[in-house]
Amino acid sequence: MKKNSIVILDFGSQYNQLIARRVREMGVYAEVVPYFEDLEKIKAREPKGIILSGGPASVYLDGSPTLDKEIYDLGIPILGICYGMQLTQHLLGGEVAKADKQEFGKAEVMIDDANSPFFFGVPNNTQVWMSHGDHVTKVAPGFKQIAHTDSSIATLVNEEKKIYNVQFHPEVTHSVDGHQMIRNFVFDVCECEENWSMGNYIETAIKHIKETVGDKKVILALSGGVDSSVAAVLIHRAIGDQLNCFFVDTGLMRKNEAEKVMATYGEHFKMNIECIDAEARFLTKLAGVTDPEKKRKIIGHEFIEIFDEQKKRFKDADFLAQGTIYPDVIESQSVKGPSATIKSHHNVGGLPEEMEFELLEPLRELFKDEVRKVGRELGIPDHMVDRHPFPGPGLGIRILGEVTKEKADILREADDIFIEELRNEELYDQVSQAFVVLLPVKSVGVMGDERTYEYTAVLRSANTTDFMTATWSHLPYEFLGRVSNRIINEVTGINRLAYDISSKPPATIEWE
Repeated sequence: MKKNSIVILDFGSQYNQLIARRVREMGVYAEVVPYFEDLEKIKAREPKGIILSGGPASVYLDGSPTLDKEIYDLGIPILGICYGMQLTQHLLGGEVAKADKQEFGKAEVMIDDANSPFFFGVPNNTQVWMSHGDHVTKVAPGFKQIAHTDSSIATLVNEEKKIYNVQFHPEVTHSVDGHQMIRNFVFDVCECEENWSMGNYIETAIKHIKETVGDKKVILALSGGVDSSVAAVLIHRAIGDQLNCFFVDTGLMRKNEAEKVMATYGEHFKMNIECIDAEARFLTKLAGVTDPEKKRKIIGHEFIEIFDEQKKRFKDADFLAQGTIYPDVIESQSVKGPSATIKSHHNVGGLPEEMEFELLEPLRELFKDEVRKVGRELGIPDHMVDRHPFPGPGLGIRILGEVTKEKADILREADDIFIEELRNEELYDQVSQAFVVLLPVKSVGVMGDERTYEYTAVLRSANTTDFMTATWSHLPYEFLGRVSNRIINEVTGINRLAYDISSKPPATIEWE
């Protein structure tokens, strides 16, 4: 599958994994690697095509990300997007400069060569999404313009080398026919085959797990969320009782989570699973800490400490398994790695450099929707597979400011009411992620003719297909009113509710 693939070189665009998703949705494996990936490693992958992502830098400035020019002579089709276009032109003899008229947002593309395979099935004057302050002022030798906007060259091609350059972002949904353009590149230019499926992935993953683990044992942090659950069932399918699962009750979990996890995976899936009560331990470490990145790293470090302790009990457990998925990895990279750090994930950014375990992360290459597909293929019930994402740090990053047991107990009750009402109204499956955030803010209220001074909470519900971009859920006013009324009446400690109507970007789905 991976030899029939597209390699995406990441130059720092926040959209780079959207490119990979678009290609994978077509049944072709795509992988994002740093722009400085060794050329020999790229060649060893034997990709059918290479895509150069966008990025925030300017190609004409010292220290800007660049490439080994040999990549253009490999005989592999290349698509350069935005920065990828500018870099290609810059390296191959063209010129790039700061534009007098920058383009950000929607633009109309006029196609100059309707016979180009890149524009097969794409109408003229199609809407695309632009995001650039530089533009090509001189076209490199061997290239010709095949599309333009009112203020810039929109598309270039070197037909002999099958190198395509686009100034816009075909990977985002705002580019109306962008999906068709990427499809044309993948199938008509690169001649890929549709062979990336979750059934194939499971078969390959199970074989890899068996070969990697051998006769050793694996410890897995099972939170009950979709990612760790699918990882657990997949690894259990591969090695059976060699897998030992631990549910770490950090005191930052959802209501009755420990009981549900133990019943589901211990009784239903017949896994080796143990519950570790670590509430006091985590809350002590988090006392007085308000910075969200510090909270994430403390929680991640404590997790590893707990599993290092379990190592003494399972001396032949050489592997620590995690439900790390592709967005976790990409969002946790540093700006030099090269995407900007949005937030560190506890199972990526919180790990110490030296551990006594080797990591086993069978879902590391998958997006969330692909993880759900794997879960269904493995026979995990829909009501578990379709569960909303729950962050590894749990309520620790939904309690803004210092985390305490009192706040965690308050938030647990409020969150449970919100989710219960979403299910009652059959709205749960219509939104992608919903939860309650507790603010470090108190306000005056009146209850039973008496003054109250209690916390403010925020309802958050988002809709998304990829968890890289998201819009706020347009829940009915009557529903929001009922949820607010229940939480204020039933949860001691909250007297005011707000609803978050921000999208991602500029906000993130989680508040911390």
